[in-house]
Amino acid sequence: MGVADRLDLTLRLVQGSADRTSVSDLARRLSVSEMTVRRDLDALERQGLVRRVHGGAVATRTRAEEAGFSARDAWQTATKDRLGAAVAALVEPGSRVLLDAGTTTVHVAEHLAARAPLTVAVLSLQAAVRLADLPGVELLVVGGRSRAGERSLVGPLALRTLESLAFDTFVMSIGGVHAEHGWSEFSLEDAAVKQAGLAQADRTVVVADATKLGVRAFSQVAPLRAADHFVTDRAATDAAAHPSGPSTLDALREAGVEVTTA
Repeated sequence: MGVADRLDLTLRLVQGSADRTSVSDLARRLSVSEMTVRRDLDALERQGLVRRVHGGAVATRTRAEEAGFSARDAWQTATKDRLGAAVAALVEPGSRVLLDAGTTTVHVAEHLAARAPLTVAVLSLQAAVRLADLPGVELLVVGGRSRAGERSLVGPLALRTLESLAFDTFVMSIGGVHAEHGWSEFSLEDAAVKQAGLAQADRTVVVADATKLGVRAFSQVAPLRAADHFVTDRAATDAAAHPSGPSTLDALREAGVEVTTA
């Protein structure tokens, strides 16, 4: 796993914990040495995103909420753009699409113009900016509260809006995908919005980079079989880089989920 990948996932694991995250637990979940984890935590602390404590780290909530999306958005840009193009290619012109929040789905938004005409409802302020004024795209911004730092739309208003709409395709981002525990998220609020999106869509395409495979985040969203298609990068097939990658992909296929690597 590359440095940027590890920093991304380490930050999300620390932020998703209600308490201190230990160095030993991070090393186990990331399949790296404790020395590597300590170096990565030092790097995140220098950015003000975590605070080192004895044996581990805790999220510096204010700074992390302010910089979470911005920090991750700069990581793995080429990979996310490739994934965005692959997901957009699965969207049928003329369809109604619900686009989830997340750094990868912003790249999906940038490629959706080529699939117009479309009606696209977004759960991300960043995606709304990318889609605003594009010819052939009717943009709907789902109401709700903007979660600080993430720019995702969550809360009761977002849930009520989703319950009143129907979609052909839900493009869902995800924090973790695990062979036994299914799709999961680091935030309870984000998980609730994703569950509503799953219920209102005829088809769900999940997109995530390979670092999310084998990860069990804080809040379960749904079992693997709830999705129809999963798009990830080719590194997921490399057991040396991502030990849980190939087995997780096998579990997805066994659950009836079509897998695309881009």
